[in-house]
Amino acid sequence: MIERRIMSEKIRVTSEIEITLRVIGGKWKPLILHLLQTEGEKRYSEILRYLEKAPKKTLTAQLRELEMDGVIKRTVLPTTPVQVSYAVTPHGETLFPILDALCEWGYANSDGRYEMTHPTCK
Repeated sequence: MIERRIMSEKIRVTSEIEITLRVIGGKWKPLILHLLQTEGEKRYSEILRYLEKAPKKTLTAQLRELEMDGVIKRTVLPTTPVQVSYAVTPHGETLFPILDALCEWGYANSDGRYEMTHPTCK
């Protein structure tokens, strides 16, 4: 299991917002986190199916980054073939208010230009 990144060298950032964006920035990361927030632990294939258009290589990279930042945990299931599942950690749960705010803003501003395949916000 990978713990949150511990680095001896500090990363120079402009502001606190940049720290947040480094963790959840990326086309698929907020959607991955929102799926895990609303539906709980998911296998890799379920996440891939939910995202539909996410390239496997990109999805794998973003899942690894979220794991390295301590936001999600990866569990290898002892099956044949081997399956992997992902769940939000307690540290990752601290991002839920941000995800909720993104969801609320998108819902309030979803005029007729958008067709949602998985609407999840109220």
